[in-house]
Amino acid sequence: MAEARIDKWLWAVRIFKTRTIAAEACKKGRVSINGAQAKPARMVKPDDIIQVRKPPITYSFKVLQAIEKRIGAKLVPEMMENVTPKEQYELLEMNRISGFVDRARGTGRPTKKDRRDLDEFVAPEYFSDDDDFDFDFDFEEE
Repeated sequence: MAEARIDKWLWAVRIFKTRTIAAEACKKGRVSINGAQAKPARMVKPDDIIQVRKPPITYSFKVLQAIEKRIGAKLVPEMMENVTPKEQYELLEMNRISGFVDRARGTGRPTKKDRRDLDEFVAPEYFSDDDDFDFDFDFEEE
């Protein structure tokens, strides 16, 4: 029965771009095999379930073949099966929808104009504090 290192397998089936990133994910506890955390040198074999946490969701893959050589994207379905539950993808979609301000990562703090736009979005002008209504009516009739 063929076996392969988990970091090499994750890289070979194109889950991670480099083997270094795959090994780093293992060291940080983001990769588990059959429910147990995996170190980079841990061996995988066919029928193992690999879980990879890439926030906000956890992907699950079933190993069909243990390989250590990187393959083309068209061959990936022969090496693994994606068994990620639907709820995880729904979580990803909800996360995408909920971010009402879509700022590019690393663009820094919002500008004054951004803040004003946010304030206008949260409290439109017809709800502002400086309107001309006087709510201190005296309802006592004489």
